[in-house]
Amino acid sequence: MTNDTSPIILAFSGGLDTSFCVPWLKENLGRDVITVCVDTGGIDAKAAVALQERAMALGAIEHVLIDAKQDFFATVIRYLIAGNVLRGQAYPLCVGAERGLQAERLAKIARERGATTVAHGCTAAGNDQVRFEVALRTLNPGLTVLAPVRDNNWVRDEQLAYLEKHGLPKPAQGSSYSINRGLWGISIGGQETLTSEASIPESAWVLSASAFSEPQPATSHMLEFSQGVPVALDGESLMPVELIEKLERLAGGYGIGRGIHLGDTILGTKGRVAFEAPAAITLITAHRELEKLVLSAQQSRIKDSISAIYGDLVHEGKQLDLACDDIEALLLSSQRRVSGTVQFCLRPGHLFIEGTTSPHSLLAATRGVYGESAGEWTAEDAVGYARILSLPGSLQTRAAGA
Repeated sequence: MTNDTSPIILAFSGGLDTSFCVPWLKENLGRDVITVCVDTGGIDAKAAVALQERAMALGAIEHVLIDAKQDFFATVIRYLIAGNVLRGQAYPLCVGAERGLQAERLAKIARERGATTVAHGCTAAGNDQVRFEVALRTLNPGLTVLAPVRDNNWVRDEQLAYLEKHGLPKPAQGSSYSINRGLWGISIGGQETLTSEASIPESAWVLSASAFSEPQPATSHMLEFSQGVPVALDGESLMPVELIEKLERLAGGYGIGRGIHLGDTILGTKGRVAFEAPAAITLITAHRELEKLVLSAQQSRIKDSISAIYGDLVHEGKQLDLACDDIEALLLSSQRRVSGTVQFCLRPGHLFIEGTTSPHSLLAATRGVYGESAGEWTAEDAVGYARILSLPGSLQTRAAGA
């Protein structure tokens, strides 16, 4: 390490932790720092310029911004939709699912720049430290991974004092809430989420702060899917990333996808986070209803069980594991007939599925009408089926001596 003069590749968000890491790494390791921001959503043109300027002002020799939104959809979000993945039956992994892809891009930049070391600004308390390091070591076991904030137990006041002492720009302060934003949604952490008792205040919500104080009138909309991939909204053909961004703006104003998730962290503790994921919740809800129309009961059961495992692997930063490849192959196969439209209505705080259509509808394929007529069987068939179906219970009753 002491003779290593290659640059350090730093995952850079522009927040306090990663801002602190740039000059600290330069000063303490005597090596150049290249900052890398992998955009998986939430960075507009203005924010991109600000990140570039901040990185260079902090002492980076180069700043790299990678637009990975399309790849994020193709390699992660597509499968989260296909699996209807909701952690704890509520949270759509709106933040954290992108870490594997970001680590992959960091490792690629390291190879291109001849770097042996990558760094991140994670603390010891969260999930991201594990996600980054599992992914990075899977991609390149020989990489040295540094986490200065975690490994030296730096707290926020100490980091701010360090930047001030060196005359370096400090990130804008003033919000008591930590907000992380990506293509699949927003997570919000604050004092209230450190315990289980209360919600965050209305003013802390980013997309839906006025959803109930200034309610919008109900509106109906239509989503179209092709083999499980969303391809159109209200009749307008859109690429998936553009569709997700448009749907976020549409459903966010109604408070759709707002929630607080209480669950298990990778480290084994309980954690709680507020989130807003209007596009994710709308797409998963609509997709699930379309699947009910076109998939068999066995297909749905098998897919539900394996999707839960997939969600766990993604949550833990293990989507580069070969097991994920196997699950993704099954999910892709399951989506062959998941094509059609879903009509839905938005009201403040409520998403209602009005109906679905598909050329592969199993409901339309049968000549029987549930509760009305038996087009596929006779009355005698029904009696015999019920008799056979009751046989295990009859034998149990007889064996009990009743």
